[in-house]
Amino acid sequence: MAQLLPVMLERAGILIIVAFLLSRLKSFRKIINHEYVMKEKLILITVFGVFGIISNYTGIEIYHHSISEEWHIGGLSGESAIANTRIMGVAIAGLLGGPVVGLGAGLIAGVHRLTFGGYTGIACGISTILAGIITGILGKRFNIRKKNSHLKAVVIGVLMECVQMGIILLIARPFDSAMELVKIIAFPMITINGFGTLIFMLIIQTILLEEDRTKTLQTHKALYIAQLTLPFFRKGLNVESCERVAEIILKHTGADAVSITDQYQVLSHVGLASDHHIPLKSMSTRLTQKVLELGVIQKATTKEEIQCFREDCPLHSAIVLPLIAHSQVVGTLKLYFKNSNGLSRVDEELVEGLGMLFSTQLEFAEAEQQRKLLKDAEIKALQAQVHPHFLFNAINTISCLIRTDADKARKLLLQLSTFFRSNLQGARQMQIPLEKELEHVQAYLTLEQARFPDKYSVTIDIAESIKNTMIPPFTLQPLVENAVHHAFKQRKKKGIISIQAFEENGKINITTIDNGIGMTEDQQKKLGNQTVHSKEGTGTALWNIKKRINEIYGQDGDFTIESEPSSGTKITIILPVDQQKWGEKYAQGLYSG
Repeated sequence: MAQLLPVMLERAGILIIVAFLLSRLKSFRKIINHEYVMKEKLILITVFGVFGIISNYTGIEIYHHSISEEWHIGGLSGESAIANTRIMGVAIAGLLGGPVVGLGAGLIAGVHRLTFGGYTGIACGISTILAGIITGILGKRFNIRKKNSHLKAVVIGVLMECVQMGIILLIARPFDSAMELVKIIAFPMITINGFGTLIFMLIIQTILLEEDRTKTLQTHKALYIAQLTLPFFRKGLNVESCERVAEIILKHTGADAVSITDQYQVLSHVGLASDHHIPLKSMSTRLTQKVLELGVIQKATTKEEIQCFREDCPLHSAIVLPLIAHSQVVGTLKLYFKNSNGLSRVDEELVEGLGMLFSTQLEFAEAEQQRKLLKDAEIKALQAQVHPHFLFNAINTISCLIRTDADKARKLLLQLSTFFRSNLQGARQMQIPLEKELEHVQAYLTLEQARFPDKYSVTIDIAESIKNTMIPPFTLQPLVENAVHHAFKQRKKKGIISIQAFEENGKINITTIDNGIGMTEDQQKKLGNQTVHSKEGTGTALWNIKKRINEIYGQDGDFTIESEPSSGTKITIILPVDQQKWGEKYAQGLYSG
């Protein structure tokens, strides 16, 4: 007995080392952390069945009263028996996986033991199978996966070894040899298997404890990511906000690509496969369509399940979450991975938590957008109005030219059409490209200059690089109209209007300058801040423009008026560049052709 104990400890140490190395494998940890389905049960049966086979091969042969310390690699004679740690692996299988896993591992290890022979072969085989079934039932009853339950597992493991000793005494013959064998192996096997079970369960408990710790960290990470994304999601689902959100998620998760869609198209895609998962294009995967239709999370572990239209797509697994606002699916959040097991259970919970947080943010964003839309309704009504005198004057001018200059009349008629189309477009859109606003201005000026050909001249200097910059509609045209109607009254010299737009210090700078009559300091304070009532007008245009810039850009935008009596007026509009970058993509998709 004294000689057997250290040898068995040595052999048990081999299994403990293997178990420790196994616990470091991501796939094994993933199985331990999951609720077991049949696939995972089969894996556990295989793993712990192999543990039983290894225990048989590393067992210690006992012939009569002598103990062989050599590694056992063959069969046993009819007068030999074997002491090993086979029950330990089978017991742990049952404790972790339940009766099915315990029975499966017990059958593998028990049948393998039968092939070794020896007068205890049948008894050991039967006891191994029973150990798997019994520990499976007890493990399910006492929930060994709970914290601080390893001592229960040790007691169950010791009990199984005692059962094995009893079965050897009941079945193995001759009885005298069986009794002598039990006297030699009982204490070492019960002690070593109990100790091994304790170490193994501590390893399992460590895995579960690390999972809990990771969940805590993931919760903190989810809240941190939500905090970073809040300013962008408050703007709703658009290209710019979604691109920034996707970049943040990609940086703080293990995903290889992140994509966000609305109900109809991809709004952003960062990371791998950006060459064909393109913003403002239709969905690239059927998996996304399924989430939009069903409103539930979908996971794909193979390239085929993702169903991307590109055969060479490097993305092989994904999790797609619905983004829900007011009980309706408004879009999806997609995390892609380049390998099939890239997403752990903890990562899934992080992503699911983010999906819920993002959905809440979108609801708040929608409420805020509705508040802004209510404020904007009055502004839109003002934008859609056309001064009747301008319309009548334009028609009269064209009518007069039809007989004297038909080509010019036709061109003016086209410009009038452009002017009206721009009015209608501006009433429907929150933002339009700068070059579209310039078309509106040029149409207006062409019609006005046809009436007063020598009253004023206009110069336009717009940097080519910012022509696709998105700006609020009716931003420049009302300023030019103000100058035409008010700046040159009671002025004998020819009026000059200059329009400039350029990028400077990370800002888009748009200015209109005239050499008109100017205004007093008191007028400057009122214009743009409130409507005024006078014979010349109400100042609604300037107030309208400034209010919309404040609503859309907040402190990042600016609207200033500089003027002195008899020295003209300069109006400057400043818009942030970083909120305009998405405008180029949007403009190309919406206004191409």
